[in-house]
Amino acid sequence: MSGTSTVRVERRVFSIAELGAQNPLPMVGAPLESPYQISGELPAEIVDGSHYGHPLNLYPYRLQDGYDRARQERQLTTVVLENDLLRAVFLPELGGRLWELVDKTAGKQLLHSPNTIQFANLALRNAWFAGGIEWNIGTRGHSPTTCEPLHAGTTADGRVLRMWEFERMRGVVFQIDAWLPVDSAVLFVAVRLRNPSSEEVPMYWWSNAAVPQNPEVRVVAPAKTAFATNNVNGISRVDPTQEPGEADDAGTVDCTWPSRSPRSRDYFFDLADEQRRWILSADRDGDGLAMLSTSRLRGRKLFVWGHGRGGHRWQEWLSPEDGQYTEIQAGLAQTQFENLRMPAGAEWSWLEAYGNARVDPDVAHGTDWSAAVDHCEERMESLLSESSLQAAHSSIRGLADLPIESVVNLGTGWGALESQRSQTSGDPWIMEDGSPFSAESMTIEHASWVELLEGGTFSGSDSFVSGADWEARLAAQLETDTPHRAAALFHLAVMKHARGDRGGAESDYQRALEVDDIPSTTAAQVHRGLALLAFSNEAIQGGIDHYLAAWKLANAALGDTATSSTLASAILVEAVAAFLNADKPRAALRLLSDAKATGQQGRLRFLYAQALARTGRPGSAAQLLREGIEIPDLREGRNSLASLWADVCPGEQLPREYEFGMG
Repeated sequence: MSGTSTVRVERRVFSIAELGAQNPLPMVGAPLESPYQISGELPAEIVDGSHYGHPLNLYPYRLQDGYDRARQERQLTTVVLENDLLRAVFLPELGGRLWELVDKTAGKQLLHSPNTIQFANLALRNAWFAGGIEWNIGTRGHSPTTCEPLHAGTTADGRVLRMWEFERMRGVVFQIDAWLPVDSAVLFVAVRLRNPSSEEVPMYWWSNAAVPQNPEVRVVAPAKTAFATNNVNGISRVDPTQEPGEADDAGTVDCTWPSRSPRSRDYFFDLADEQRRWILSADRDGDGLAMLSTSRLRGRKLFVWGHGRGGHRWQEWLSPEDGQYTEIQAGLAQTQFENLRMPAGAEWSWLEAYGNARVDPDVAHGTDWSAAVDHCEERMESLLSESSLQAAHSSIRGLADLPIESVVNLGTGWGALESQRSQTSGDPWIMEDGSPFSAESMTIEHASWVELLEGGTFSGSDSFVSGADWEARLAAQLETDTPHRAAALFHLAVMKHARGDRGGAESDYQRALEVDDIPSTTAAQVHRGLALLAFSNEAIQGGIDHYLAAWKLANAALGDTATSSTLASAILVEAVAAFLNADKPRAALRLLSDAKATGQQGRLRFLYAQALARTGRPGSAAQLLREGIEIPDLREGRNSLASLWADVCPGEQLPREYEFGMG
């Protein structure tokens, strides 16, 4: 071999929005991405998997909803893997995203890699950004770790970029090893999942690649049919090359050309068990991203935005200056509605490979789908044979515990805390030789939990933990004369709330309120928890009363700390939305007026308009809409702005900036 291969760390300037502070409220409500349970004439494996393992909530994570749409130039750490054929750029500070993959000989970027990074509400914890290849773990939706830093470093031999983190909801450790051999036309990415628990856990993984979309790009995968879904009609087996047009008499559309699809749609290709796992996109020259993997990564998916005005608007919202894209993905299950059963103590691994498909466009773009698939299959074998893929996987598995020589980035401290907790309690844990969770990754948000582990007094925390061991430790402290009784009771209540013990949670919330010196911010959080319980039991007035008490307490604490201000704002937004959802618009309007929150903040401005419309003042609501409302964290698939416009501005053309419908 005559070429070279390097791994280097660089700082690069990006135009990026500020992520902002995490929401202080524990995520004990239903997930933003609701469970999708399938029935009907579908394979039993898909049906069974869709009914298994849905989390009640995203606890112990917190929402990442503090961003706006004001972007500025900021430096980020990048790790660049480069040989004579390819250049790959990773973002360890943002979920380890593979941001760029450039074929140097063709002079082409194989991924959609925007010049801007704009956060939007598409992930399980809200914040998400478009572009590159994203690593999704946990449950259906974009990963809880997608906008968090990962631990990252290079291995002792200097060849491998390793990134790893502790996924808190499922309690597993994931590891991503990337390397680019000399003269290799593909980038290798090995993934290892480890379940240190003595119990089975539901598992989910999808590697999600954003690729350029234009009228000359086609996506090919080795299957004739796919399981397709959209935002209205559920899931069914279809031929993606013969989908219905926009009208009953419009004929069919070949939606393997993403720009032709009339609507937003997911296509989960039905690959046969013996079929090699791959998917690719091909432009007018036959160039585009090829995704190959070993067989454990079974699923292959195409996501299209559709060519409706809403789909175009979403693309502009996510990539304000950088053109359109589509997504091709690879996952553990056949569809994204399934969770798999990962046994206690299990370790799963697979290898992914990424390169330029370099297919013949005349064949790959032809009307004969079978011929296109056969040709692309041959090209995948030429790009990377199955035997070479298996050999590479065996090789990297032997290096999976190779020590880290140079630390590139520190991830969160939750893995270090869990490591310490497991050692203290004698619970099983992973071998950390190649993926160490260093104590220096822990910050002030972990300090009180470390103190509790070490036999000290828990003094309260803005962060949250879960598990029977933590509950037992807090319960034991409550048997003593602790000076922080209210904080311990609140956190114990939250843990019970998160795992579905509503009676136990309500009891501990109430006990916390009985503590004479309960801090006002803690009392606000307690009332918020009681409000959620009341609304879930359809005790609407009780829920309203608790939310009002929560907001008054948080508002009274304003000025004490920045956290108090964030808490008051978070409770206000959640409370008003809950009142409107419970058909109590007058209560929502009163709270907004009391809070003097009827002005500029996009989310509250929209809620105010809704409350006005539903209390007999549609003209005032229409005026607000005409003046302009921008909601930075508008949820994907929500068409609430358009719905309100239709209600209060009947007969008027919907402004383009309000078109987010995904139908």
